[in-house]
Amino acid sequence: MNAALRQTLAPARRTCGALSVRVAGEVCVLRCSGAMWVPAHRALIVADLHLEKGSAFAVRGQMLPPYDSRATLDRLEAEIEELAPDRVVLLGDSFHDTRAVPRMAVEDRARLDRLAAGRDWLWLEGNHDREALKRDAESAVRLPGRIIGDMTLGALRLTHEPEPLSTHDDRHGEVAGHLHPAARVAAYGRGVRRPCFVTDGRRIVLPAFGAFTGGLNVRDPAIADLFATPPLAAALGRDRVHALTWSVLR
Repeated sequence: MNAALRQTLAPARRTCGALSVRVAGEVCVLRCSGAMWVPAHRALIVADLHLEKGSAFAVRGQMLPPYDSRATLDRLEAEIEELAPDRVVLLGDSFHDTRAVPRMAVEDRARLDRLAAGRDWLWLEGNHDREALKRDAESAVRLPGRIIGDMTLGALRLTHEPEPLSTHDDRHGEVAGHLHPAARVAAYGRGVRRPCFVTDGRRIVLPAFGAFTGGLNVRDPAIADLFATPPLAAALGRDRVHALTWSVLR
């Protein structure tokens, strides 16, 4: 693995200058890793791990380095070690395709068991992994934790895919993933693009947590139209989460 790829995939070990916001009145701490920490409920929430994406591409003859699952679990383990959550919620698309779970390395499966031990571990179903989770639930050796649909956490409603904004329902408290939001800003004659959270204080969309996941510009209508008023983008830096107003995004 070359130095650039190693730097991209390496878990962040610096102290994170996290950003604290309120969503539906709940304090939510936005972490540099892309995880969201809800301290009142001691809950760690992450979206779109897409485990085994590299091996899925390899099956189709497109060679990606097979380090994505391990790198993603490294980052998740670092967050769990630092925060010691009582509950970990995975907001769907935790696996990249229907056969991802059997392709996982034995040591990665064992690490999931270790990370889940002694805490409430919840897999929300996503569009990519719904069938994978169903197959696993019917297997002899199962993933740790519970497989569920949407859930509530205090004033928050956790789901995989954000629902369209309605004139009758502003989706107050919705926490979702699925869209892999990314913020682009221009500075010093060049553009910078980073994964980001996006929130208006009523609802929030989390960035993808997985190592090989792409991003959709927050100004794309699929994201922008979820908010009645211009939202805040919270872009992930190496040691700080940067609050960006809508007007600076490109």
